[in-house]
Amino acid sequence: MTQVTVLATGSYLPGEPITNEQLERVAGGLPDDVLEGIQVKTRHWIADPVSGEQSETNTEMARKAALQALERAGVEPAELDMIVLSTSSPEYHLPPASTLLQEKLGLTRCTSIDIRSGCAGAVEALELAHLYLERGLAKTALVVGSEAISPLTVPVFLGQDPGRVRMRDRLGIYNFGDGAGAFVLRSQDGDANGILGAALACVGGEKKPGMQVVGGGTHAPIHTQLAAKRLVDLKVDVVESGRFTPYVLTEALTETLAAAGTEAKEIDICVIPEGNAGYMTDELREAGLLTPEWLALEDKIFENLSIVGATGSAAVPLALDYAWTTGQLKQGDLVMLLAIETSKWKYAGMVLPWTAAAVGDGAAVGEASAPVEQPL
Repeated sequence: MTQVTVLATGSYLPGEPITNEQLERVAGGLPDDVLEGIQVKTRHWIADPVSGEQSETNTEMARKAALQALERAGVEPAELDMIVLSTSSPEYHLPPASTLLQEKLGLTRCTSIDIRSGCAGAVEALELAHLYLERGLAKTALVVGSEAISPLTVPVFLGQDPGRVRMRDRLGIYNFGDGAGAFVLRSQDGDANGILGAALACVGGEKKPGMQVVGGGTHAPIHTQLAAKRLVDLKVDVVESGRFTPYVLTEALTETLAAAGTEAKEIDICVIPEGNAGYMTDELREAGLLTPEWLALEDKIFENLSIVGATGSAAVPLALDYAWTTGQLKQGDLVMLLAIETSKWKYAGMVLPWTAAAVGDGAAVGEASAPVEQPL
């Protein structure tokens, strides 16, 4: 039987970490209780918060994360049959971001597919690659989640008196970060421990979006869009996101466990890039959703939101890579990935045994470290 395993991961964060104190100087401050709720202490941006100049593009970040994952896996770019890239912030509407990444990796021919999504997108991309590999349509796949959100947030405050930036706009400025994370997958015949199952759904078919990136599309004539205060605007419904998120997460957990044929108590590490376990537990308790499954996972939840910010498609691969490279994820662990996004209330979950050796040991090469950073 064909099994699909993750050989290695990689990550990339642009520039030096930007602190809340630095943001306060250029965009105004947030009350302490709001900062505590956001939970983000540092983030990385491709856009300089003072000048607005950009250091690189989305797919340049994706390339750097991909090359690190490929090196650790001992796989050459030429061995790739497939690239699946998830992002909500591509350079262009066309060409697809995955084809730009393909070009940057030097591949003349490859199956290259975009997933246009946010936080759930990387797990959706993983499952798409998993299905292709399991069916024998490809042998080796690269999956990348990459986001460049700072070009949308920096114009909100650039050149303005920090005290005049609206409080609701500051929430997005402080919350989001840029970065990229990558997976290398390979199929093999035999009894290897492969991906057990995944669950994907949009549960907001009748609900208003909790997050929107509006502008630069075809929802309105371009001349009308150009008359707006900002051509592209990031909108977040903070209140509804806080209220409905626990319900989406709980359905994601239930459906993912069922798809994988496993129980919460069997999970060794659960990657949920939505916030620390204590904060999540409080939200679930307030919603009356603190189920036995959640209680079984309470001490197993892993995230790195506080040091990278909300990074959309990059969130899951960045967190998983950080867990692996810091030794908190070990070979033989059973991993659950749970990602949700409030755009239209989507979730994507997956359960897989972790088969990669420790970084620097066995098949994996390179130094055990936090996600790679590149100075501005």
